[in-house]
Amino acid sequence: MKVEETALTGVLIIEPARVADARGFFSESWNRRRMAAAGIDIDFVQDNHSLSRQAGTLRGLHFQAPPHAQAKLVRCGRGAFFDVAVDIRHASPTFGHWVGVELSFDNGRQLLIPEGFLHGFVTRAPDTEVIYKCSDYYAPDCDAAVRYDDPDLGIDWGLEAAPVLSDKDAAAPRLRDLPAYFTWEGRAS
Repeated sequence: MKVEETALTGVLIIEPARVADARGFFSESWNRRRMAAAGIDIDFVQDNHSLSRQAGTLRGLHFQAPPHAQAKLVRCGRGAFFDVAVDIRHASPTFGHWVGVELSFDNGRQLLIPEGFLHGFVTRAPDTEVIYKCSDYYAPDCDAAVRYDDPDLGIDWGLEAAPVLSDKDAAAPRLRDLPAYFTWEGRAS
Protein backbone atom coordinates (compact mmCIF):
# COMPACT_ATOMS: atom_id res chain seq x y z
CA MET A 1 0.00 0.00 0.00
CA LYS A 2 1.26 3.44 -0.94
CA VAL A 3 0.25 6.54 1.03
CA GLU A 4 0.87 9.96 -0.54
CA GLU A 5 0.40 13.29 1.19
CA THR A 6 -1.36 16.14 -0.61
CA ALA A 7 -1.09 19.93 -0.27
CA LEU A 8 -3.80 19.73 2.42
CA THR A 9 -2.55 18.22 5.67
CA GLY A 10 -4.54 15.11 6.51
CA VAL A 11 -5.92 14.57 3.00
CA LEU A 12 -4.14 11.48 1.69
CA ILE A 13 -4.02 9.51 -1.54
CA ILE A 14 -3.95 5.81 -0.78
CA GLU A 15 -3.10 3.19 -3.36
CA PRO A 16 -3.70 -0.36 -2.16
CA ALA A 17 -1.60 -3.07 -3.76
CA ARG A 18 -3.29 -5.16 -6.44
CA VAL A 19 -2.28 -8.78 -6.96
CA ALA A 20 -3.07 -9.67 -10.56
CA ASP A 21 -3.27 -12.93 -12.45
CA ALA A 22 -5.10 -14.32 -15.50
CA ARG A 23 -8.45 -14.03 -13.68
CA GLY A 24 -8.10 -10.32 -12.83
CA PHE A 25 -6.86 -8.91 -9.51
CA PHE A 26 -7.33 -8.98 -5.74
CA SER A 27 -6.90 -5.94 -3.51
CA GLU A 28 -7.55 -5.07 0.14
CA SER A 29 -9.38 -1.75 -0.04
CA TRP A 30 -9.38 -1.41 3.76
CA ASN A 31 -7.31 -3.12 6.44
CA ARG A 32 -7.44 -1.53 9.90
CA ARG A 33 -4.01 -2.84 10.96
CA ARG A 34 -2.24 -1.73 7.77
CA MET A 35 -3.90 1.68 7.91
CA ALA A 36 -3.05 2.13 11.60
CA ALA A 37 0.57 1.21 10.83
CA ALA A 38 0.51 4.02 8.22
CA GLY A 39 -0.81 6.47 10.85
CA ILE A 40 -4.47 6.28 9.75
CA ASP A 41 -6.58 5.33 12.76
CA ILE A 42 -10.21 6.05 11.92
CA ASP A 43 -13.19 4.05 13.09
CA PHE A 44 -15.42 3.80 10.02
CA VAL A 45 -19.06 2.97 10.79
CA GLN A 46 -20.92 3.28 7.47
CA ASP A 47 -20.28 2.44 3.81
CA ASN A 48 -22.00 4.42 1.03
CA HIS A 49 -22.30 3.54 -2.65
CA SER A 50 -23.57 5.86 -5.38
CA LEU A 51 -24.15 5.35 -9.10
CA SER A 52 -24.09 8.28 -11.52
CA ARG A 53 -25.53 7.34 -14.91
CA GLN A 54 -24.12 10.27 -16.91
CA ALA A 55 -20.58 11.55 -17.29
CA GLY A 56 -20.51 15.11 -15.97
CA THR A 57 -22.63 14.34 -12.91
CA LEU A 58 -21.40 16.50 -10.05
CA ARG A 59 -22.19 15.66 -6.43
CA GLY A 60 -21.08 18.10 -3.77
CA LEU A 61 -19.58 19.91 -2.16
CA HIS A 62 -20.94 18.11 0.92
CA PHE A 63 -20.09 17.77 4.59
CA GLN A 64 -21.67 16.89 7.90
CA ALA A 65 -21.36 19.44 10.70
CA PRO A 66 -20.48 18.51 14.28
CA PRO A 67 -21.48 16.64 16.33
CA HIS A 68 -21.76 14.20 13.40
CA ALA A 69 -18.80 15.31 11.27
CA GLN A 70 -17.46 12.61 8.97
CA ALA A 71 -14.08 11.54 7.70
CA LYS A 72 -14.37 9.65 4.40
CA LEU A 73 -12.31 7.12 2.48
CA VAL A 74 -13.42 7.35 -1.16
CA ARG A 75 -12.76 4.94 -4.04
CA CYS A 76 -14.13 4.11 -7.48
CA GLY A 77 -16.01 0.84 -7.98
CA ARG A 78 -16.54 1.38 -11.72
CA GLY A 79 -15.75 4.16 -14.19
CA ALA A 80 -13.80 7.30 -13.26
CA PHE A 81 -14.29 10.57 -11.42
CA PHE A 82 -12.45 13.68 -10.26
CA ASP A 83 -12.60 13.80 -6.45
CA VAL A 84 -12.20 17.07 -4.53
CA ALA A 85 -11.54 17.97 -0.89
CA VAL A 86 -11.71 21.57 0.41
CA ASP A 87 -10.41 22.71 3.81
CA ILE A 88 -13.17 24.50 5.77
CA ARG A 89 -11.41 24.63 9.14
CA HIS A 90 -11.44 28.31 10.09
CA ALA A 91 -7.99 29.67 11.05
CA SER A 92 -6.31 26.88 9.07
CA PRO A 93 -3.42 28.09 6.90
CA THR A 94 -5.11 26.24 4.02
CA PHE A 95 -8.71 27.39 4.69
CA GLY A 96 -10.60 27.46 1.37
CA HIS A 97 -7.83 25.59 -0.48
CA TRP A 98 -8.67 22.46 -2.44
CA VAL A 99 -7.05 19.36 -3.90
CA GLY A 100 -8.42 17.19 -6.66
CA VAL A 101 -7.48 13.63 -7.56
CA GLU A 102 -8.55 11.41 -10.44
CA LEU A 103 -9.96 8.17 -9.01
CA SER A 104 -10.88 5.33 -11.31
CA PHE A 105 -11.52 1.62 -11.32
CA ASP A 106 -8.34 1.26 -13.37
CA ASN A 107 -5.97 3.22 -11.09
CA GLY A 108 -7.40 1.81 -7.82
CA ARG A 109 -6.52 4.96 -5.89
CA GLN A 110 -8.47 6.17 -2.86
CA LEU A 111 -8.77 9.58 -1.21
CA LEU A 112 -8.88 9.97 2.57
CA ILE A 113 -10.76 13.14 3.56
CA PRO A 114 -10.69 14.07 7.27
CA GLU A 115 -13.42 15.84 9.22
CA GLY A 116 -13.49 19.58 8.51
CA PHE A 117 -13.30 19.24 4.74
CA LEU A 118 -15.88 19.56 1.98
CA HIS A 119 -16.15 16.63 -0.41
CA GLY A 120 -17.40 16.54 -3.98
CA PHE A 121 -16.80 14.76 -7.25
CA VAL A 122 -17.63 14.93 -10.93
CA THR A 123 -17.91 11.77 -13.00
CA ARG A 124 -15.72 11.33 -16.07
CA ALA A 125 -17.45 8.21 -17.43
CA PRO A 126 -21.03 6.97 -17.65
CA ASP A 127 -22.28 4.55 -14.98
CA THR A 128 -19.60 5.56 -12.50
CA GLU A 129 -19.84 4.01 -9.04
CA VAL A 130 -18.41 5.81 -6.02
CA ILE A 131 -17.90 3.83 -2.82
CA TYR A 132 -16.87 5.43 0.44
CA LYS A 133 -16.51 4.72 4.12
CA CYS A 134 -17.71 7.26 6.71
CA SER A 135 -16.57 7.75 10.30
CA ASP A 136 -20.04 8.75 11.54
CA TYR A 137 -23.58 7.84 10.59
CA TYR A 138 -25.64 9.99 8.25
CA ALA A 139 -27.42 12.69 10.27
CA PRO A 140 -29.90 14.72 8.17
CA ASP A 141 -29.87 17.62 10.66
CA CYS A 142 -26.08 17.96 10.22
CA ASP A 143 -26.03 17.52 6.42
CA ALA A 144 -24.81 20.61 4.57
CA ALA A 145 -23.32 21.71 1.27
CA VAL A 146 -21.41 24.51 -0.45
CA ARG A 147 -21.78 25.55 -4.10
CA TYR A 148 -19.53 23.59 -6.43
CA ASP A 149 -18.84 26.79 -8.41
CA ASP A 150 -18.17 29.11 -5.44
CA PRO A 151 -15.84 31.72 -6.98
CA ASP A 152 -13.94 32.06 -3.69
CA LEU A 153 -12.84 28.44 -4.05
CA GLY A 154 -12.00 28.49 -7.76
CA ILE A 155 -12.17 24.72 -8.24
CA ASP A 156 -11.27 23.59 -11.75
CA TRP A 157 -13.63 20.67 -12.25
CA GLY A 158 -12.52 20.17 -15.87
CA LEU A 159 -16.11 20.54 -17.06
CA GLU A 160 -16.83 20.91 -20.78
CA ALA A 161 -20.56 21.57 -20.23
CA ALA A 162 -22.93 22.36 -17.39
CA PRO A 163 -22.87 19.50 -14.86
CA VAL A 164 -25.79 17.29 -13.90
CA LEU A 165 -26.73 18.53 -10.39
CA SER A 166 -29.30 17.76 -7.71
CA ASP A 167 -31.65 20.57 -6.66
CA LYS A 168 -29.88 20.62 -3.27
CA ASP A 169 -26.45 21.13 -4.86
CA ALA A 170 -27.74 23.77 -7.30
CA ALA A 171 -29.16 25.79 -4.37
CA ALA A 172 -26.19 25.37 -2.00
CA PRO A 173 -24.76 28.54 -0.41
CA ARG A 174 -21.24 29.91 -0.80
CA LEU A 175 -18.66 29.04 1.83
CA ARG A 176 -18.57 32.66 3.07
CA ASP A 177 -22.28 32.38 3.97
CA LEU A 178 -21.83 29.43 6.35
CA PRO A 179 -21.05 29.59 10.07
CA ALA A 180 -17.66 28.40 11.28
CA TYR A 181 -18.50 24.75 11.84
CA PHE A 182 -14.86 23.68 12.12
CA THR A 183 -11.83 25.46 13.63
CA TRP A 184 -8.24 24.47 12.99
CA GLU A 185 -6.42 23.70 16.20
CA GLY A 186 -2.88 23.71 14.89
CA ARG A 187 -2.81 20.02 13.98
CA ALA A 188 -3.63 17.81 10.98
CA SER A 189 -7.38 17.47 11.57
